[in-house]
Amino acid sequence: MTHPSYPNTQLFIDGAWQDAADGRTLAVRNPATEQVIGRVAHASRADLDRALAAVQKGFETWRGMTPAARGQIMRKAAELLRARAEPIAQMLTQEQGKPLAEARGETLAASEIIEWFADEGLRVYGRIVPSRGRPELRQMVLKDPVGPIAAFTPWNFPINQVVRKVGAALAAGCAMIVKAAEETPASPAELIRAFADAGLPPGVLNLVYGTPSEISDYLIAHPVIRKITFTGSTAIGKQLASLAGLHMKRATMELGGHAPVIVAEDADVALAVKTAGAAKFRNAGQVCISPTRFLVHRSVHDQFVAALLQHAQALRVGDGLAEGTQMGPLANARRVATMQDLTQDAVARGAALLAGGNRIGNTGNYWQPTVLDNVPLDARVCHEEPFGPIAAVRSFERLEDAIREANRLPYGLAAYAFTRSLKNADLLTRHIEAGMLWINTAATTSGEMPFGGIKDSGYGSEGGPEALEAYLNLRTACVMNA
Repeated sequence: MTHPSYPNTQLFIDGAWQDAADGRTLAVRNPATEQVIGRVAHASRADLDRALAAVQKGFETWRGMTPAARGQIMRKAAELLRARAEPIAQMLTQEQGKPLAEARGETLAASEIIEWFADEGLRVYGRIVPSRGRPELRQMVLKDPVGPIAAFTPWNFPINQVVRKVGAALAAGCAMIVKAAEETPASPAELIRAFADAGLPPGVLNLVYGTPSEISDYLIAHPVIRKITFTGSTAIGKQLASLAGLHMKRATMELGGHAPVIVAEDADVALAVKTAGAAKFRNAGQVCISPTRFLVHRSVHDQFVAALLQHAQALRVGDGLAEGTQMGPLANARRVATMQDLTQDAVARGAALLAGGNRIGNTGNYWQPTVLDNVPLDARVCHEEPFGPIAAVRSFERLEDAIREANRLPYGLAAYAFTRSLKNADLLTRHIEAGMLWINTAATTSGEMPFGGIKDSGYGSEGGPEALEAYLNLRTACVMNA
């Protein structure tokens, strides 16, 4: 099929789009064709130094503006992003692979997130605390922006994962350097462009690409940066959190997950399959909150598996820009190799391969929607986040056993459950160890709701009023009237 044109991506530093100082670039490939479709600038140390100087200057300007003035610019950026959604979605699909409808939804949702944070910035309140014994003493609790931020974002949601960080930081009065993913550079660049075109002062937002470890090591340790925010794997998150702690930098971490789905004896099985099945294969399973471990009561196991199998086999897999595509390719060849390894390991240990389990074709990073049943606990897929279109099913007898299995792993990002019983729902709500739990519904992620995990899935929130708190210093000031 014919693909739309795809741009080369530059760095954005101090309000200007520019090539890397030494001219280096990296290739960008379309995962549907494995062909090079463009190039992205590769930042050097000199580029990072310019970005650091710019973000410090931008912070001083931005923090001095009123929340209302900042919100006006943010809302204008949201309008521009919404107006440009179609061409941006096409770029996103070409570089990431997800179906165009999903890319379009991600772009439009970003506009809503920006607008919500723009309004929430008006509600960053301090307070006056009456003195216990001296009426002439004024005691104040103040909230100030923490300072310049370094943000590190992944390739699976190249707009969504950036906008959550940018929206909260800007609403709180902070400036930011974004290190976006080299695999998917054009769509986050268009997000930044919307802010720039909306009148954001130079230096408030900066965008760089390059060697991830070199950029993170340099930015986190630099005295200009006062906070980091990272979305990615638990292993890398622990490294960056450790580095942040070494330099006394605040950190927000949204890390890996391995989301359980508990289907109780009294569940609406059709609803469970429709809801969890759609979530499982969304973005080819490359979603941090993707359902991965399906724990199904023995009495409804066969019914659930038959329906899930039908759902998986009916999915239309192909180029994300093709009409009717429901699941696109995996992001890179490494993901295909991982799917093969996890599937083979599970089958070797006794799991039943009911659907999928193979690469599709020889061109593009395509993998069949895969359903594994009766997966033993010693299989790797029961311990490692697959981050791909593999559903691993196990049965249980007692709800307490399912909860115990759901909590067994060190992850605690998201969980799902299906039950008609309020008693069961209450038990699940109180005992499931996850930062986000959805019962009888699909994941609903919006600007106003907290988004984050517990345990090895990270800490802090990238949604709700709590997201702004992470970008604010809390200070006490006491003034005695002379």
